[in-house]
Amino acid sequence: MSYILPHNHNIRSSQQVLSRTSDESETIKHRDKRVQEVYSITNLGGNSTRSILNDPTLQSTWAHRAWMVSGCTTLLICFAKSALGVVDSHRWVGPLIACCIGYVLSDLASGIYHWGIDNYGSAKTLVFGNQIDAFQHHHKHPWIITKSQFAKNHRILAGGVTFIVLPINLLCKDPTILAFIGAFSGCIMFSQQFHTWAHGTKNKLPKIVLALQDVGILVSRSQHVAHHRLPYNNNYCLVSGLWNNFLDGYKVFELLERIFFFIFGAQPRSWSGLDLEWTEEIETQSLCDSQY
Repeated sequence: MSYILPHNHNIRSSQQVLSRTSDESETIKHRDKRVQEVYSITNLGGNSTRSILNDPTLQSTWAHRAWMVSGCTTLLICFAKSALGVVDSHRWVGPLIACCIGYVLSDLASGIYHWGIDNYGSAKTLVFGNQIDAFQHHHKHPWIITKSQFAKNHRILAGGVTFIVLPINLLCKDPTILAFIGAFSGCIMFSQQFHTWAHGTKNKLPKIVLALQDVGILVSRSQHVAHHRLPYNNNYCLVSGLWNNFLDGYKVFELLERIFFFIFGAQPRSWSGLDLEWTEEIETQSLCDSQY
C-alpha cells in the first residue's frame, strides 16, 4: 500500500532512525538557565519584565475549578462505591485486577486519542476543536504546558469524566466494574498532569514523580521528548508510555493512517511534519531539547 503515500510521508519515514539518547543526558543540565530566558519578556527599554505566569490565558477560572471539583467528586464516588462493594462481598482480588487493567488500558486510550487530535481535525471541529487546537499549538510551544495552571489544563477531561462516569456511578453496583471505570477514567483525567510532568525540569519535579517516571509507571521525560522531534509520529501515549514501543514498533498508527488515507483521502498532519506548523519556535526548541 506504500504507493498511496505522499512523497513527504516517505521523507518522514526515512528519518525514523534519528538518535535521541546521547544528547538527552547532556542537555538536561542547562534547562534552568534557558527557562529563565524564556519566562521573562523584557521590553525594548529594558525597564520592566513580564512573567508568562501573568498571562490570563494560562490561568484557571472559577469555572475551570468547578469542573475539576466535579470530576474529582465523580471519581471519589466511583471508588467509594467500589470499596463498599468489596467490604460487603469480601472479594477484593477482582477489583484490584480491574484497577490494574484500567490503568494499562488508559495508556493505550491516551495514545489513540492523542494521535487522533494531533493528526486530524481543526479548531473548527465540533466537540474536539478546542483540544485539537491546543495540542497542535503545543507542538510549537511545548514548554507552555508547564506554566498553565492545574484546573485550566484539566477542565475538559474533568468535564468528560463527569458526564460519562457519573451516570455509571448511579446505575452500576458491581465493585469490579466500578474499580475499572474509576482507575481508567482517573488516569485519563490526570493524563494532562502526567504530560506536564513529562515536560518538567528534573530538579523541580517531586522526587516521587521522578521515581515513578524512572520505573515506567508514569510517562518519562526522556521518552516523551521523541514525540516533539522529527518525524513527529511516535510516543503518543501520555499515562505510562507502556504501549509506545508496541504501537511504534509495529507501526500501528502508520497503518491506520494509510487506511484512513486510502478510504477517506484524509492525510494526517504528521505526513507534513517538516512544515513550520510542526516546528517549534527557535527559543522553545532549545528549551524543549534541554529539559530532558
